[in-house]
Amino acid sequence: MSLSTLKNRRERGFFDGQFLIAMPGIADSNFSRSVIYICAHSDAGAMGFIINRPQELTFTDVLLHLDIIKDDDAIVLPPNARDLQIQTGGPVESGRGFVLHSDDYLCDSSIPVSDDICMTATLDIIRAISNGSGPKRATMMLGYAGWGAGQLEAEIGNNGWLNCAANEELIFDASLDDKYERALAGMGISAAMLSAEAGHA
Repeated sequence: MSLSTLKNRRERGFFDGQFLIAMPGIADSNFSRSVIYICAHSDAGAMGFIINRPQELTFTDVLLHLDIIKDDDAIVLPPNARDLQIQTGGPVESGRGFVLHSDDYLCDSSIPVSDDICMTATLDIIRAISNGSGPKRATMMLGYAGWGAGQLEAEIGNNGWLNCAANEELIFDASLDDKYERALAGMGISAAMLSAEAGHA
């Protein structure tokens, strides 16, 4: 699914607002032990963001790269900006930034993805976060995960993924190392219980 499809959609799809949790036998190494938040699902496909893959970049690195600040600036960021986490959202358009955030911040380019969460992919939100006027909760993703028509349904049918309702706390939780296990625990499952042949919930 493309971003233009997400912007133009009118109804929410079945997997919108759900987590996908990778099964041990998932074929694509990009998604091993991943937890994905699905932002859009329709007959045209699906898109979402991996929420447990760290990036080496810091938010200061991003601001410097975008020329929002300069190397010789006295870099004094508000606490929520200093703590903004940069993650690898997926293998599609991996050089492009997207911000998942609480709905207390909106601009013309913000797209609602659930009742409480929006996505913005423009410099407006980066500037707002850097000066302390951005959303209360946010995480920045580089790239996204995308599926063509019927592809996600086929992968779930082939035991590639477990799916469950998303947990907003987990989306914005900065502790990534054990997020996979905690997402499973939310379903009453431990990683040791899974096998490549297990069914899906």
